[in-house]
Amino acid sequence: MSTCKLANLTVRTELGCCLLHRSGKLTIDGCILQCESNPLDHLSYAIISTAGAAEVIPSALKTCSNGVSVLKTRIEGGAKAVLTSGTLSLQRVRVIYTRTSLFFWFEVESSDKNTVQSASVELPIS
Repeated sequence: MSTCKLANLTVRTELGCCLLHRSGKLTIDGCILQCESNPLDHLSYAIISTAGAAEVIPSALKTCSNGVSVLKTRIEGGAKAVLTSGTLSLQRVRVIYTRTSLFFWFEVESSDKNTVQSASVELPIS
């Protein structure tokens, strides 16, 4: 199980995702995620999470949850901001609209430990 924090970082991509989350805890704080516009915009997401709800670590015999926390982060370009294809879902979304940009706060985590969701969740960007 790993924990990672990205702070005050600008990530720019021309095709694909800015960040791919597979497992562990990821915190994105005060970053700028930019997906360049192109004819394949439907493939561009700022964040893609393929993580499952939890992992059991055999050596410690404890369960560690996976998730992404986004705090005061600008997401620009692309057709959608977030795609989840694992068992995690988008939760507690807050957006502040200013003249020049949109700032996002949200969590990608397990919605219910007894329910497994496999549907994709997308947050559109205006």
